[in-house]
Amino acid sequence: MLSRRLLRTKVVKAVYAHTQCEGMTTQASERNLVASIDKAYDLYFHLLALVPAIAEYAEERIRIGEQKKLPTYEDLHPNRKFVENRIVARLASDEGLARELKARKLSWHENRDLIVSLYNALTKQVFYQKYMASESASFKEDAQLVSDIYMKMLEEFEPLETVLEEQSVLWNDDLGFVLTMVSRTILSIRESHEEIKFLPKFKSEEDLDFAKRLLKCSVEGYERISAMIDRTMNNWDIERVALMDNIILVVGISEAESFPSIPTRVTMNEYIDIAKYYSTISSGGFINGVLDKVIATLTEEGKIIKSGKGLL
Repeated sequence: MLSRRLLRTKVVKAVYAHTQCEGMTTQASERNLVASIDKAYDLYFHLLALVPAIAEYAEERIRIGEQKKLPTYEDLHPNRKFVENRIVARLASDEGLARELKARKLSWHENRDLIVSLYNALTKQVFYQKYMASESASFKEDAQLVSDIYMKMLEEFEPLETVLEEQSVLWNDDLGFVLTMVSRTILSIRESHEEIKFLPKFKSEEDLDFAKRLLKCSVEGYERISAMIDRTMNNWDIERVALMDNIILVVGISEAESFPSIPTRVTMNEYIDIAKYYSTISSGGFINGVLDKVIATLTEEGKIIKSGKGLL
């Protein structure tokens, strides 16, 4: 399922887009946010079909080798362990995945160059070479190989990032989050069960409402919270603060104010980590300091009240 971290990141980016588009309404920004969240779930299914596409190309290479006029011993006795991987076979034949891909109009058929590049890169991976050389053939080993492809190779594979950016601008920065979802799905597949259990879009029915409310509170309270940030920094010119830092602070403070069940420490840690990734090198410490001061002040004034044991 899509994590709260990803949802928070989506809201930060939606608030950024809102501030950069004159005349953008809150309703329009919310529609864009929901579309971005939906596209992240599309990517989950799209990536589940990627390793079967690589295996299909590997099978094609084996057939070509067998049909050579002067085949080598390796051509006639290929190592079929990858193309016969049981997890890959399950993904390739799963009717539920096929339905999702068809409904979402997702396919790798037009990306042959990418598939070739991925296969060539895969054959150079140490984990793949060890798998192919191993004489064991357990279902667990098959699952680990496929998980390793997603977690150890794909996130930093630039040709894949390029293709995804061309397919949808809404997939920018989603890859790492979604690869984790895919790996969890792969490792949850059981040999005794025929159908693959896909992760739901959200862990809780409240998650989409959380994202919408956080966006609304951040957009509608943007000027008020920005002024609060300015005062907290002893009138340091807010225009000299990185725009993304200010937006991250606004969203973080909005969450602290508007969601009494979320511990302030959780909120602070989340936005500190988001700042480290999306803003400047020093942003994490800056966000930490400002959030700590603002939240402490609002708590003293009774404007932030957390309910539940251990939520302060």
